[in-house]
Amino acid sequence: MTVRRIVPDFQTDSEESMAQSRDFYGRLGLEEVMNLGWVMTLASPSNPTAQIIFITEERTAPVVPDLSIEVEDVDAVYAEVLAAGAEIVRDLRDEEWGVRRFFVRDPNGRVVNVLTHRG
Repeated sequence: MTVRRIVPDFQTDSEESMAQSRDFYGRLGLEEVMNLGWVMTLASPSNPTAQIIFITEERTAPVVPDLSIEVEDVDAVYAEVLAAGAEIVRDLRDEEWGVRRFFVRDPNGRVVNVLTHRG
């Protein structure tokens, strides 16, 4: 399995908080690379896999994840975690913004968003 990136997901309470986070982390060298209003990704221009995600609410899943892991083949990872008996928090599906993803709970209770960019 190939992991492409690992990104912390921070829940925030408003778009205003997201803007404040963008300004704060901008001073640390991160730039906004995606913003759907309820979810925003900041990344390093010199190392695009160094990212932070801010989420006001999860619009297509029951919970806000704690961590996102982008993998090369999300279908294979989904089959593997299912076979291992892991708790699937949200089933595998395609999202309108170009990712295929599912949520799984890790042994510590953290929710992990596992995804692949389609395209």
